Amino acid sequence: MADIWLNGIFLGRHIGGYTPFHYHIAEIVNTKSNILVVRAIDSQDTAQPRGKQYWKEQTDRCWYISSSGIWQSVWIEYTGKNTFEQIKMTPDIDDNSIKIEFAVNHFALGDYAITNIFYNKKKVKSSSLSLDGIRNTAVFCIQVEDYIDECHYWTPEKPNLYQITFELVHDGNTIDTVESYFGMRKITIDQGRIMLNYKPYYLKTILDQGYWADSLLTPPSDEAIRKDVEMTKELGFNCARKHQKIEDPRYYYWADKLGLLVWGEVPSAYEFCDEEINNVIRDFQEFIKRDYNHPCIIVWVPLNESWGVRKILTDKKQQHFGEALYHLAKAMDETRLVCTNDGWENVKTDIVGIHDYTPLGSEFNSKYNKSMLQNPEGFYSQNRRLYAFDQKYARDSVFMITEYGGIAMQKSINNQVSWGYFGIEKDEPSFLNRYADITQTIMNLEGIAGFCYTQLTDVFQEVNGLLDSAHQNKVDKEMIRRINNGEKIDGEF
Repeated sequence: MADIWLNGIFLGRHIGGYTPFHYHIAEIVNTKSNILVVRAIDSQDTAQPRGKQYWKEQTDRCWYISSSGIWQSVWIEYTGKNTFEQIKMTPDIDDNSIKIEFAVNHFALGDYAITNIFYNKKKVKSSSLSLDGIRNTAVFCIQVEDYIDECHYWTPEKPNLYQITFELVHDGNTIDTVESYFGMRKITIDQGRIMLNYKPYYLKTILDQGYWADSLLTPPSDEAIRKDVEMTKELGFNCARKHQKIEDPRYYYWADKLGLLVWGEVPSAYEFCDEEINNVIRDFQEFIKRDYNHPCIIVWVPLNESWGVRKILTDKKQQHFGEALYHLAKAMDETRLVCTNDGWENVKTDIVGIHDYTPLGSEFNSKYNKSMLQNPEGFYSQNRRLYAFDQKYARDSVFMITEYGGIAMQKSINNQVSWGYFGIEKDEPSFLNRYADITQTIMNLEGIAGFCYTQLTDVFQEVNGLLDSAHQNKVDKEMIRRINNGEKIDGEF
């Protein structure tokens, strides 16, 4: 919770620690000096979304040190009295169009908005729209260039972006201007496969918790964010699951620009009650609203491993809550997939996420065979049921191994609380052998649409990253890339 004062005048209170808020200060700000006071109040309340921020004093298992105070950027922006308040863009590759929904803070008869769309600095669309009220909607068709190729799709391999500008015009004068971009891409499911722009696309995903040794949840710089995205791609991954953190929006910006798919995950609360329901829904709604326009985001994850809904297996109320989060996501954003309770005990979901830290590829082969996928209601992973009771297997969903690996190496172990999953590998060759064994086995499993390896970086006592806590390589990134590409590398270590 944050309380804000400017020059002794109370501006307001914001609840929640992950999403932005703003105030209009024109009538309060002075021309010379000003006093801004921000009071940040945190608590150990387990009903608030806190993700990996532990509610006790010492780190434990995979929970870490708490953060408090201001951890994302703060700025002052000069605007006129009338401004754009929100712009929501929904590209549609089916008819090469983009739907624009925008809101202004004030409306007067005769106001209108000018929209210009560019690709590689060449204007491809221009339109003027009279405003009918505070909220307005328009659909713009984008003409293809030569009638042979499609429009410029966005993919991780070719992250094509269209530039777009908006002008708000009042009494013949432009009073507000916004510049942005969008990507023409579509994510769907077809016969157990994830489809990107109607083509099968296997997700090679890395779990990324977005922690930094010196600054916790706060990235040290914009360049550091960019390097993380670049490193993820260099390691041979095409997707990142930002785990238990609503990330700094600059991360999604660089993922858009450089070409990296992203899962957007809500930080968990841990105590099922009315307050938790209110808090999770609030942060989930604000997350979708803030980051809707990013083409990189393809999946929303409202719950993880039944955290905060510990009895979802049998408790109807908790099952209803999970299903409500699924339908809330679809009501606000029908363009993306939802992994409702990633890991196990799934309710209504598009992606059936499976967490399994089995250390041997042969064990994955024996578990995830065709007969299991045909009868998933009776399947258990990590001794947890794959579906909550009374849930029927939905044939329009896909299966993914959404957490596995978590391998630690001996050289990373520096104290008695350091750990990984299922033992510690003595050196880099043994690490790479195990990584190749389980990763390439998963890639060859029929009916599995992708994987998510744990994890990108070491985080405090959890030293199972491909990078260390300073985000530097621990293992040969070229070998990881080759393994992720399915190359056989026996004896090359």
